[in-house]
Amino acid sequence: MTIRINVAKSAGFCFGVKRALTIALDTAKKSSDVVMLGDVVHNEDVVREVLGSGIKKIKSLSKSSDKTLLIRAHGAASNTYRKAKSRGFAIVDATCPMVTEIHEIAKKCEANGYQVIVIGDKKHDEVLGIVGQLKKKALVIDGIKTIDPAQLKKYKKAAVVVQSTQNLQKTQKIVDKLSKHIKDLIFHNTICRPTQTKQEEIQKMPLKNDLMVIIGSKTSANTKRLYELSKSLNKKTFWIQSQQNLKLSWFKSVKSVGITAGASTPDKTTKSVVSQIKKLIKQVS
Repeated sequence: MTIRINVAKSAGFCFGVKRALTIALDTAKKSSDVVMLGDVVHNEDVVREVLGSGIKKIKSLSKSSDKTLLIRAHGAASNTYRKAKSRGFAIVDATCPMVTEIHEIAKKCEANGYQVIVIGDKKHDEVLGIVGQLKKKALVIDGIKTIDPAQLKKYKKAAVVVQSTQNLQKTQKIVDKLSKHIKDLIFHNTICRPTQTKQEEIQKMPLKNDLMVIIGSKTSANTKRLYELSKSLNKKTFWIQSQQNLKLSWFKSVKSVGITAGASTPDKTTKSVVSQIKKLIKQVS
């Protein structure tokens, strides 16, 4: 029996992650003392590579005269930049340009008198970076069930921006509900194009394959979204971090396997998963 393996065209690194990793490794070559507040992206393999280059991970900014602070792909609050400069850090900014664009939109909306509403995961680094650009407190909504109509009545006009890796369908439902309570509501769809492309593919692949494998870190928001979408369409959807998580029993009585990977998953990880699946297929065929 032949089992087909179909890998999504959009699987793996997006532009922002590639750019951040390149900036991080180039900075490590040029500077001897580089630090970052947290992980450069949400993937353990990438983090190991970055730490292996000599970059250190820190929890807070102390005084420095010769250290370089690497701003991660998810961006950072304005206060982080101010603190780093005041404490003597040189700053290298690896924020994804699409995230920087969200920052600019949010600041412009606030300057024009709009209450800023962010649709996204409340504790995610990217969301914290977005709200950290603003002078006034933003309202962060992480799901349609968390919307408080009484709170919305306070806003005469509001502008919505979205964490770049959110689910477009869920986002639209939230915006539709917000529009019922806020008369003057502007919606900026800031879900990035790579995310939308991945989500468009994942709405088709689970229907065309008997089994789906989603590759990415459990800390990756965009990978989580891909898994949720796939699982809703195909119950035989499995979220793995590496080839070691694969199980032989998954591939029994399966004719086709669909594979995709989150935006921060390296190609070498995906290739190793495909290679291992081929070995497992031989065992069940």
